[in-house]
Amino acid sequence: MNLTIDIGNTRTKLGVFQNDVLVLKETWNSLELPRLKEWIYNQNLEKIILSTVRDLDGGIRDYLESHFYFIQLTEITPLPVKNLYQTPETLGKDRLAAVAGAFELFPNENCLIIDAGTCITLDLLTEKGNYLGGNITPGIEMRFKAMHTFTARLPLIDRKEQEDWIGKSTETAMRNGGQLGAILEVKAFIQMCRRKYQGLNVILTGGDADFFAKNLKTKIFANHNLVLVGLNKILKHNVQLLE
Repeated sequence: MNLTIDIGNTRTKLGVFQNDVLVLKETWNSLELPRLKEWIYNQNLEKIILSTVRDLDGGIRDYLESHFYFIQLTEITPLPVKNLYQTPETLGKDRLAAVAGAFELFPNENCLIIDAGTCITLDLLTEKGNYLGGNITPGIEMRFKAMHTFTARLPLIDRKEQEDWIGKSTETAMRNGGQLGAILEVKAFIQMCRRKYQGLNVILTGGDADFFAKNLKTKIFANHNLVLVGLNKILKHNVQLLE
C-alpha cells in the first residue's frame, strides 16, 4: 500500500493506493503530525511520497523517514518522464506530479495538462515522454480579487453562471471578464497545441476543473485525482530503480 500526500496552497490531499488503484482519499485543511500519526496507524502502509508547495514541518519529515520508505518530491527526484523545464528548482511540484499522472493514464501520447486552481497552469507532455513546460495564468477567483484590489470602485464578486457573453452591468461585465476571459484563453491555448501535437489529450484537474469542463465545449478528460495518481507513479518509478 502506498500513501501519496499533496500539500497545496489551501488544502492537503492524501491518497492510499493499492498498486495502481486509489482506494482511499481524504482532504484536510492542514497536515499536523499527531493527526497524521493516528491516521497512518489505521492504514497498512509501506511506502510514502509527499509533495508540497510550502515549507514542510521537520517533525513530519523525520517521522516519515524513520518509519517508512519515504520520498519528498524535489527537483532532483528521479522521474518517469524527461523534465525539460529550464528552471526545475522553481517548478511547482504539483505541476510535475500532474504531468506524471498524465503519463500514467496516457503513456506514449501527447497531453496537455490543465490544473485549474488558484492559478491555472497549462503543461505539455509529448508522446516521447518529454515534459516541455507550459504557462501559468491567474485563476478565476484571483482575477476577481485583482479587479477589486487594484481599482477604487470595482466590487468583489463571486463566480456565477451567466448566459449573456456581453456584460450589461458592472458585476456581469466583471464576471464575463474573469470567467469567460479565462475560458477563452484556455480554449485558444488548446487550439494552438492541437495544431502542433496530433491526437492531443486534454486533461483537466483542480478545483475549477468541472467549471472548465462544462464551458470549454471540446473533448477533454477531467480527473480530480491526477496529482495523486502522478505522485504514485513517481513513487513506483523510484522503487523500481532500487530493484
